[in-house]
Amino acid sequence: MSLQRQLLFWALALAILVLALMLFRDVLLPFIAALALAYLLDPLADRLERWGLSRLTATIAILCLFLLVFVVGLVLLAPLLSQQLAGLVARLPADAAKLQALIMERGAPLIERFGGAKLAQDAQSSLGNLVGEATNWVGKLLGSLWSGGTAIIGVFSLLVLTPVIAFYLLADWDRMVATVDSWLPLDHRDTIRGLLHEMDTAIAGFLRGQALVCLLLGTFYAIGLSLVGVNFGALIGIISGFLSFIPYVGSLTGLVLSVGVATVQFWPDWTMPLLTLAVFALGQFIEGNILQPKLVGDSIGVHPVWLMFALLAFGSLFGFVGLLLAVPLAAIIGVLARFVLRQYLASPYYRGYAGRPPEPHVES
Repeated sequence: MSLQRQLLFWALALAILVLALMLFRDVLLPFIAALALAYLLDPLADRLERWGLSRLTATIAILCLFLLVFVVGLVLLAPLLSQQLAGLVARLPADAAKLQALIMERGAPLIERFGGAKLAQDAQSSLGNLVGEATNWVGKLLGSLWSGGTAIIGVFSLLVLTPVIAFYLLADWDRMVATVDSWLPLDHRDTIRGLLHEMDTAIAGFLRGQALVCLLLGTFYAIGLSLVGVNFGALIGIISGFLSFIPYVGSLTGLVLSVGVATVQFWPDWTMPLLTLAVFALGQFIEGNILQPKLVGDSIGVHPVWLMFALLAFGSLFGFVGLLLAVPLAAIIGVLARFVLRQYLASPYYRGYAGRPPEPHVES
């Protein structure tokens, strides 16, 4: 097969994959969660097989243990989180209005002094519109999480379908991998296997490490904010920890939400908002200097700027599913980009005449 036909084949396969993701993005979440769960648990299943268990027995044991831990955690946390979520939804409009009033109370005189009364009025109007739109959006989002039928169906499918799909994937994982491996083009099998090994190393290191980072960060933020006395501290902390799987999003969301709640709750005392800020500063220090280097490291091999671009691009294309897929897809694209760059640097297109052996001189 010529190079042009190969490129056309892979470009067509990529286009079909992207089109499928865009068409089915609303129903992909339980399947992606199950795939990630099976991928993470496959090494444990392999180890149990080496200890003498069959693949089916190992799969049943692993998923039963996972479900037991998950259900116990859910039973312990669900009443607290549901109560705090209901309270946050109910108080959000009033707290947002109070926060807007506090900002304008302190900021309007300064704006009026340097920009005039009209600028201060425009700023107040713009801030009011911004806060109103943000409050409505967040309120609708939280309200849908609390009582929306679609959200309930989504959560139900995530909690019920994900373990079932993960069971089948984990039980057949080795057979599926062997089947896909048998489909690889024979002429390029070793090259593709090398690329897949690089992708596996990057993604596996990130997923396993980042999952533990999210768990530890969520626990730290929930305990820290609760000790400070911030309203809905446990809920905000757990949300921040969960969203930390998406780089930069979790810490920023938790910081803005917790400081805003603390400011409204404790005003005019600045001690508690500053303590809230200190909790997140300490959390970021621990994450950046201890958790990330020890648990994740540089396994993903992607520059932060490219990572932020991937988050925005995949989030815009595929919504929340795109945000979850952004980091693994960025790692895959990074591996492919480095491979293409190596091929280019070794090719005559880059080396030119300097990279070719000199042509023999023929005397006339």
